[in-house]
Amino acid sequence: MTEFLDLEGQDAVRMTWNVLPGTKQESSHCVVPIAAVYTPLKPLPSIPLLPYSPLRCRNCRSVLNPFSIVDFLSKIWICPFCLHRNHFPPHYHSISDENLPAELFPQYTTIEYESPSEKPVVPPVFLFVVDTCMIEEEIGFLKSAISQAVGLLSENSLVGLITFGTYVYVHELGFGQIPKVYVFKGSKEVTKDQILEQLNFFAKRPKPATGVIAGVRDGLSQESIGRFLLPASECEFAINSILEELQKDPWPVPADQRATRCTGTALSVAAHLLGACVPGSGARIMAFVGGPTTEGPGAIVSKTLSESIRSHKDLDKDSAQYYHKAVKFYEGLAKQLVNQGHVLDVFACALDQVGVAELKVAIERTGGLVVLAESFGHSVFKDSLKRVFQSGDYDLGLSSNGIFEVNCSKDIRIQGIIGPCASLEKKGPLCSETVIGQGNTTAWKMCGLDKATSLCLVFEIAKKESPEVISQSANNQFYFQFLTYYQHGSGQMRLRSTTLSRRWVAGTGSIQDLIAGFDQETAAVVMARIVSFKMEAEAEFDPIRWLDKSLIHLCSRFGDYQKDIPTSFNLSPRFSIFPQFIFHLRRSQFVQVFNNSPDETAYFRMILDRENVANSVVMIQPSLISYSFHSSPEPALLDVAAIAPDRILLLDSYFTVVVFHGSTIVQWRKAGYHNQPEHVVFAELLRAPQDDANAIIRERFPVPRLVICDQHASQARFLLAKLNPSATYNSDTPADREIIFTDDVSFEVFLDHLQRLAVQ
Repeated sequence: MTEFLDLEGQDAVRMTWNVLPGTKQESSHCVVPIAAVYTPLKPLPSIPLLPYSPLRCRNCRSVLNPFSIVDFLSKIWICPFCLHRNHFPPHYHSISDENLPAELFPQYTTIEYESPSEKPVVPPVFLFVVDTCMIEEEIGFLKSAISQAVGLLSENSLVGLITFGTYVYVHELGFGQIPKVYVFKGSKEVTKDQILEQLNFFAKRPKPATGVIAGVRDGLSQESIGRFLLPASECEFAINSILEELQKDPWPVPADQRATRCTGTALSVAAHLLGACVPGSGARIMAFVGGPTTEGPGAIVSKTLSESIRSHKDLDKDSAQYYHKAVKFYEGLAKQLVNQGHVLDVFACALDQVGVAELKVAIERTGGLVVLAESFGHSVFKDSLKRVFQSGDYDLGLSSNGIFEVNCSKDIRIQGIIGPCASLEKKGPLCSETVIGQGNTTAWKMCGLDKATSLCLVFEIAKKESPEVISQSANNQFYFQFLTYYQHGSGQMRLRSTTLSRRWVAGTGSIQDLIAGFDQETAAVVMARIVSFKMEAEAEFDPIRWLDKSLIHLCSRFGDYQKDIPTSFNLSPRFSIFPQFIFHLRRSQFVQVFNNSPDETAYFRMILDRENVANSVVMIQPSLISYSFHSSPEPALLDVAAIAPDRILLLDSYFTVVVFHGSTIVQWRKAGYHNQPEHVVFAELLRAPQDDANAIIRERFPVPRLVICDQHASQARFLLAKLNPSATYNSDTPADREIIFTDDVSFEVFLDHLQRLAVQ
């Protein structure tokens, strides 16, 4: 595993196969697709920042890199992707073997460029869109969180405020004398022209007769934009005054009805306002939603309380009457935001669903952040919001306006990307016929991206030649180049270029090479992303069957066994943990939607689709650490057998962190032993898992929920649900051992069946 982590440390890339199958037929036998999980802005301490523009191939536009072949005498470089010969420009003429530019150093396969000619652009823009259809207590929590967030903004950040309930209220922050508000009806769709007209953008000068109106260059004065978007230093007082006086939505709600909430209209007004004032800048719409949308476009349920909000069952039966209409509306909104280069972040805090499942398309395509909690007073929401604006060790490193491009050797095709991006529909010979995620393109827009944003790129091999022909060819390398052009937090535009080379093998005897290059963690994460995508995109898709078939085929292809003798089955260490990952993936919240609402499922999948391999593996197979008097903290098997009366367990399942106390530990704690000076060791034992849990929470976004529970108490379910049920009510288990009341198969039974089927 370590060599794959070293590769990630150098280039922020993990690939499923690090030695690639050489032909289309061989790659189809490999079952797990050729895929890369790439974190474009991962902080890499060793990469240089070059103060000039990159040198590009005249034919395929790839960037000069260490794999280019250089002829120092005739000052020519050959592109490894299209083999085109390019002349070096005059300012490279002093290059030689001893005098190389940084981009040709073999260790700088990842490098950044920042050309000084490009002037800084508009400062970051934050438009807060705030729901007021909530009880006073929730509004109080939200007001204090937003006013704290505004205090954390940099002074030059532009800030705007929209509140909504039955109507949408656009607050004019630049009018200091009295609070001034423009009101839009929540039940109607609002067009950009209506916004420009009603907000009096052309009160002092005539409106241009033709063309798209976008920002200062198209006749909007800085003064008219400044009425709604002001630097944080100037409008902090105005925003806090509005927030202090913010009341619950005044329209009466009958006892048998839901509040009238027009989230869709409010987001549409926000998108039009930003599109008119600051197109193409790094602007974020930050929506704080406290309940389901019941009015106007994007509604997910009617106002009548007797009608329940759509469940997974309704979606499967296609009986959720509002769902498709709402998704279509948010697809339109996503397209508009991507064209404008703006991001939609959603903070949804309610005990009921709010419509995250419908909003998912707009959040994902714009690269927005999403946080789901039960209340605006919950630490999951409050600490996550603080993290967005926090600078220092744990800042998110928010960047904007990204464009991501891929170039690769001519025998490789790109099927698509699963992750937070939107296709720019730049078709070319490198696009595959088969599309997964955002496909049919070699360029994607990433309106919002941060240090952790990770994309999953899925490739296929297009070579059809027979292995014999291939083995004679001289060059057995495939090349990939990932280019990320983005606006850095400083306001400057940068380009990060990562170029990779991977060896390919074909023909007899290549199977050992393939095994040596298999990265089982990345493979599990890629399978999880693909299965989540297929569950949403394909009707009648059976995820368990698909995962089981894939695993059986993989084991019979790469396992070591004698036909029809299950006991002879053996997997190489490179594959040995993969069945375990698939076992836990089958039981995870990404595949088992029972007991989760469509909103929760959409939330879990959005986070899975944007996180790196290490974090995604924890979501699939949580980590378990055991604390006891007998030894220092040590990893424990994710099994019910790990529970013991004198142990404390720390479970990290990414979304929740559980500290679980065994029954004896609970009795000692209730007796107050940890407060007695002679039992200081016990006090330390109680404190250690808490400290470790806090360390996990500090560096994670969204902030996970912390559950502290005792054996046999109700909240112990958070731990029990994740453990392998090796001891159930059906098995012969000693009376003092913990059991799980379930009919799920245990990992041992699962492995037994796998071996029997793989050797057939």
